[in-house]
Amino acid sequence: MNLSGLSLRDLEYVVAVADEGHFGRAAERCNVSQPTLSVQVRKLENALGLTLFERSNRRVLLTVAGQGIVRQARVVLGEAQRLLALAVEGRGSPLTGRLVLAAIQTLGPYYFPLVLRLLRQEFPLLTLALSEARTAEILDGLRDGRIDAALVSLPVAASGLTVSPLFVEPFRLACPADHAFAQGAPPRAENLNGPDLLLLDEGNCLRDQTIAACGTLRGAGRHATSLETLRSMVAAGAGYTLIPALAVPAGPDPSGLTVMRHFEGEGPGRTVALAWRSSDPRAAGLAHLAAFFRAHAPAGTAACREEEAYGLPPHGEDRRRGPDRPSGAPTAPASP
Repeated sequence: MNLSGLSLRDLEYVVAVADEGHFGRAAERCNVSQPTLSVQVRKLENALGLTLFERSNRRVLLTVAGQGIVRQARVVLGEAQRLLALAVEGRGSPLTGRLVLAAIQTLGPYYFPLVLRLLRQEFPLLTLALSEARTAEILDGLRDGRIDAALVSLPVAASGLTVSPLFVEPFRLACPADHAFAQGAPPRAENLNGPDLLLLDEGNCLRDQTIAACGTLRGAGRHATSLETLRSMVAAGAGYTLIPALAVPAGPDPSGLTVMRHFEGEGPGRTVALAWRSSDPRAAGLAHLAAFFRAHAPAGTAACREEEAYGLPPHGEDRRRGPDRPSGAPTAPASP
């Protein structure tokens, strides 16, 4: 006998007979006629090559072999019920099960701690696996299925992806405490294009955002591999740089070596979005996740409007020119 000949309904009949000790009562419980139930139980016995019940006019008893079969049948039926319950949970809850959520490296370490507790409350059946990478690596992971959803900075090459803007995060100027930019009128981004401007290495979207904000560079200086290294270089007096607002520590630098300045006016910034594969069957749940992030935009950022969620500019277009930028939000320079 192979699995194709094994029916869950037949297992239900066997368990019902074992529980009731009577074919008639078992048939009533299963909402079938007694002859139908008896025939199916006999077919199962023949297929298994075992006698499951001792039959007499007065009672029905399980055989020794039948006891083992019924015990395992209960396990199989219980797992089948669990499968159905999981399907119901999946329909009734926005997201369930394991979700691999990635974020760009200049966002994840600062944003995840702010939102994880609320995420667990909103999606109690969701098991998150968090990761961080550069934009290109994240997009590759999304498309080949290693990543389910990702927090990225716009714009991105969205072919095959659904991209939902969440919030606009402003940038701050990080400069040495003794630098000319540390005091006086709020700085303007276009004045930050000298040799003291510190950048991340190629491949980091924050590097391109900094270049876009500061305009044509005139001999921009040293590079770093991470945001924390940039911060250390500023503290050492090597130059100044742009830092996303979520990465700015609360309060003044206790060492007194670094000053964080707000820009004049709206200033530069970036639009953070959630991206996922358009073919993912959990699309409705992922849209719910995006709405959650939008509704819980961190303090100091500007949440995108709901109607903006899928109306993105083409890849490479500067959102600063777009009519749908949130009122009063910082500008969002292009990123790869």
